Amino acid sequence: MLIWAGLAVWLMGAGQGLCESEYRAESFRLERKDGSSREYRYLVLEPLEREEGKTYPVVLFLHGAGERGDDPRLLEKHFLDRIVESPVRERFPCYVIAPQCPKDDMWSRTIWSNRESSEQAKEPTEALAAAWAIFQKEIERLPAVDPSRLYLTGLSMGGFGSWELAARHPETFAAVVPICGGGDERQAERLINVPIWAFHGAKDEVVPVERTRSMIAAIRKAGGEPLYTEFPEEGHSSWKPAYQDPDRAIGWMFAQKRGTPMKKPANKVGGDH
Repeated sequence: MLIWAGLAVWLMGAGQGLCESEYRAESFRLERKDGSSREYRYLVLEPLEREEGKTYPVVLFLHGAGERGDDPRLLEKHFLDRIVESPVRERFPCYVIAPQCPKDDMWSRTIWSNRESSEQAKEPTEALAAAWAIFQKEIERLPAVDPSRLYLTGLSMGGFGSWELAARHPETFAAVVPICGGGDERQAERLINVPIWAFHGAKDEVVPVERTRSMIAAIRKAGGEPLYTEFPEEGHSSWKPAYQDPDRAIGWMFAQKRGTPMKKPANKVGGDH
C-alpha cells in the first residue's frame, strides 16, 4: 500500500541542459507502510497558450525499459519529442505527464520475451502505482483540465504498463494507445468499452507480436472493438511509424472523448486489422 506524500518542483542545474526543455521536471515522493519512502521524477508539458474558457486533454505517457533511471532527460524522445514538434503541438494543445520508472522496477510484472501472457498481479508494481498517483494529483492541480479527455499511451515496457493500467482503471481513459507491449487476456472484459488502438511490428524480436495479437483477439471475443495495426516489416521500434503520422495514433487519440462513441480513423492503411 503506497501513500502520496507530496509534490515538489525539482530543478536541474543550467549546465545539464534541461532548462531549455519544453517540459517541466518535477518530483514526487511515495511513502510506504514500513515508513520508508522513494522519490519518483517525472516531466510535465503544458499547452503553449491556454485560452480563457477552454479545457485541455491530459496524456499519461509510459516510457520503455531503456529510459528507466533518475534522469528525466532520458524521457524526451519517442512520443515526447514528437508531441512538442510544430505543428503537432499547435494542432493538439494538451498536457503531458511522463513519470520515470526506476532502474530496479518495471511498469508491469511480466517477462517481456514470453509469447504467452502471465496473469496480472493483484497489486501493481510500485512504479505503476506511483505513475497512477502522479497522474491523479496532476489532473487535480493543473488548470483547465478536460476530465472527459484523459489519454494513456506507452511503448515496449510502457506498452505493458498501458495495458495493465487501462485494465485497472477502465473508467478513466477516453483512449489508450499501447505499442509493442502485452497484457493479460483475462482482463479483456474490463476493456471492452475502452477505445483502444494497439500497434506492433510483425518482426519484433524483443516483445513477440503474439502478445498484442492475443490481447486484441480476447477483447474482440468479449465484445469490444479495439483497433489494431501490425507493421509487417517493422521490428521492435513500431512506435516510430505509430507516432510519426499525426493522423494515426496521435490524431485518433485526441479525437476521443469519454462518454461518446469511439471515432474510427479517417483512413485505413496497410497493416490495419
